[in-house]
Amino acid sequence: MSKNDTTNLAYLSLGANLEPERNLVLAVARLSQFGRIVAASTVWQTKPVSLADQPDFLNAVVLLETKLTAQELREGPIAQIEQELGRVRTEDKNAARTIDIDIMLFNHDVLTVGRRHIPDPEVLERPFVAIPLAEIAQDYIHPETGQKLKDIAAQFDPATEHMIKRSDVTLPVED
Repeated sequence: MSKNDTTNLAYLSLGANLEPERNLVLAVARLSQFGRIVAASTVWQTKPVSLADQPDFLNAVVLLETKLTAQELREGPIAQIEQELGRVRTEDKNAARTIDIDIMLFNHDVLTVGRRHIPDPEVLERPFVAIPLAEIAQDYIHPETGQKLKDIAAQFDPATEHMIKRSDVTLPVED
């Protein structure tokens, strides 16, 4: 664990298409052991990217308040939770998975963790990331583009992107 006394805000995207209703909820519950889940977006059902011959995904975003740095979070809890929930990494990064957890934004920082750039480029490119992020932090200003998340999300239409709200799946948030 970090000796860091600073509280960090980690905006995490979660996606799953193998037992997704179970795995999203379990992943968020496990993440809460490493900080406090301050907010959670709607869970969205989306079509797979590129590989169409697999189940639809469920995607969501949570805001985790944590003492961990981005690197500690990525290398510790995120890697551990993905492993515990049976994540198998293959050459195809769009393959079916039990859980995928990525740091999309971290405070208002611009940094690199492993091979991942933060803010993650998917914030600007993927509706299943941009729309849920805007749900929980609409006025957050992207540290590289200067755009508010609500304006980034407004570029996408959930209907034309084949995104369906799943009100039957809710993620735990702490008071």
